[in-house]
Amino acid sequence: MITAETNRSKPAENRNHLIGTLGEKSLHAALKEWYAKPGDRLEEKVDNFQIDIVRRNLLIEIQTANFSAIKNKLSTLTEKHRLRLVFPVAQQKWIVRLAADGKTQLGRRKSPKKGDLFAIFEELVSIPALIKNRNFSLEVLLIWEEEIRRDDGLGSWRRKGFSIIDHRFLKLVSRHVFRSPSDFLNLIPKKLSDPFTTKDLSDVISQPLWLAQK
Repeated sequence: MITAETNRSKPAENRNHLIGTLGEKSLHAALKEWYAKPGDRLEEKVDNFQIDIVRRNLLIEIQTANFSAIKNKLSTLTEKHRLRLVFPVAQQKWIVRLAADGKTQLGRRKSPKKGDLFAIFEELVSIPALIKNRNFSLEVLLIWEEEIRRDDGLGSWRRKGFSIIDHRFLKLVSRHVFRSPSDFLNLIPKKLSDPFTTKDLSDVISQPLWLAQK
């Protein structure tokens, strides 16, 4: 298991350029800090796009959700550049509730929901053509995180009016890199019959049907 403290030996001058860049949220900033290595160029412009990390001839983009929002960016850049998309999935999450002032903590509890690698398919449906692009790779980080909620009365009724205002990176559990279609096919259990239905797949991987269909 790799913890978030693994790379705390990075030079201070490298870290100072990472936190708070472009008004980014805590999770994105913390993952960029953890991922960056000495010599990387941060927030560099390539072909009129802002890139999180440029490592020699590799472009690295960290996206915490919504692949559809950067679909054009990914498609355009991978025409000429090698690009790795880094995506965190919360294997374990803690919910932190704050008062309306955004500072006073009202409580902290462990969420019963646990994420896994199958969560990537909810996002991959937005960029299916990139899976076979040799210039594209996806790195999934299974992490522990805190979800920060504030009692501002503007949030969902399911959250009793609390709004989700941030996510905090706690620990890295594991890393998984997908470079080709066969890497994704390896997630399909071999014990499935041939042919199989999405219902069969849903049952075997213990995921909801809507996700198995994706």
